[in-house]
Amino acid sequence: MRLQKYIARAGIASRRHAEQMILVGRVSVNGSKVTTLGTKVGPGDRIEIDGKPVLQQETLQYYLLNKPVGVITSSSDPRGRKTVLDILSDLPVRIYPVGRLDWDTSGLLLITNDGELAHRLMHPGFGVEKTYRVWLKEPLDPSKTAILRQGILLEDGLTAPAKVQKSRVVKDRDLEVWEITIHEGRNRQIRRMFAAVGSPVIRLERIRFGPLTDSALKPGQFRPITRQEIKSLYRQAGLPYNS
Repeated sequence: MRLQKYIARAGIASRRHAEQMILVGRVSVNGSKVTTLGTKVGPGDRIEIDGKPVLQQETLQYYLLNKPVGVITSSSDPRGRKTVLDILSDLPVRIYPVGRLDWDTSGLLLITNDGELAHRLMHPGFGVEKTYRVWLKEPLDPSKTAILRQGILLEDGLTAPAKVQKSRVVKDRDLEVWEITIHEGRNRQIRRMFAAVGSPVIRLERIRFGPLTDSALKPGQFRPITRQEIKSLYRQAGLPYNS
């Protein structure tokens, strides 16, 4: 097994983060520092990160969290702000958020110690769709929705086409409520897309991540995801599900 995959399966970090650890010299195999990606390891090898042994995770855990506004998607924060892991601090295993939601964005977030699955779900090549509910002060006319649907040029390049529709579930007397589905994950992408067409976002909530959705889950609440939901995530990630 490749070293970065071993670290990811141990629940230490995503595979991408594991690769960064290797490249900067934080990982050793059998007492020797390794900085080459793709190094193969086996059951008898001793893997350490920063001098601490890496043990394979026996039990993989998966939770769905409804992240409130004012909580950051991070394992820790040097400024002392509340993180999603503070909400799940009573869980007996080390788990990590898959992707991120901005401080001022609420909604569904997958939390797991399955590093290989997390890596694939975050990789844009697998096209995992995320749906957001968007509250707007300025009306979104047909010309603006057409631009969003075909892709819009931002400072970091052209966005992929999005699915955009008026919300059929939520009504707001003072604001327009829309739903948008994308498969990219650029920084503050939704807010930048709507700002670019002249309709700044007042409130933003993620209501679906891949196959995961739960309208009954309140902000700050979380639950284990079901076996069927795990199988659906594995299918989207192109991984075999053997549990």
